[in-house]
Amino acid sequence: MTKTEAESIRDALVRMIRSFLAGAGCSRAVLGVSGGKDSSVAAALCARAVGPENVLGVMLPDGVQSDLEDSREVCRALGIRAVTVNIGKVHAALREAALPALTEEERFSGRERESDINVPPRLRMTVLRYLAQATGSLLCGTGNLSERTVGYCTKDGDASCDFNPLGALTSKEVVTIGLALPELPERLVRKAPSDGLSGKPDEERLGVSYAAIHAYLRTGSSGDEQADRVIRQKERASAHKRRLPPIADPFTEKWI
Repeated sequence: MTKTEAESIRDALVRMIRSFLAGAGCSRAVLGVSGGKDSSVAAALCARAVGPENVLGVMLPDGVQSDLEDSREVCRALGIRAVTVNIGKVHAALREAALPALTEEERFSGRERESDINVPPRLRMTVLRYLAQATGSLLCGTGNLSERTVGYCTKDGDASCDFNPLGALTSKEVVTIGLALPELPERLVRKAPSDGLSGKPDEERLGVSYAAIHAYLRTGSSGDEQADRVIRQKERASAHKRRLPPIADPFTEKWI
């Protein structure tokens, strides 16, 4: 993607956000700001669309977050209002309430660990929904196409939003659009992605590179047969995250 193409897509997204919000009778947006490229670019697009005074950036650490200053830097650079809601105590209270329902075997299973990793995104979405409704705003999603394709998102968590300006862009393309937003610090646009939950880089968790996913999505193959198999398997397994829940129709005995 050339610089001119990136600027054209950037401007189209700004127009689309402005039009979508106006069509919903709304002029304000709320989003979670993690300090990574996706939320930074989404925040910048919203600020351009409706003005920084109409964008609320929410920082949602789970206890201590080492890179919280990156989130603050994004909000300062864009001139948007920033608030911090620490979900650490709520997460701890939920664990304390839920763990007695599990057997000893379940408590120490890998499944319980993965389940707990998905709690913060769901708590964050609850907070964001609360603030969006309280401020008369719509909730902006920040997930990109690469992550959505392989299911690297949490159902009822970061996969939930009112609108998503980045959902048709691969991870690589989000970076390119970010570089066409000079108001953003370049180091944050290029910041290596990490979920902030597992303590591992995204690509280690995925078992495949974002470059491979980008190539697979845009050309049909990453050029590596094994990587393609991994991507296809993850795409199939995560299809439920990209659809509304199926409804049982007993009159036809079909799921609709």
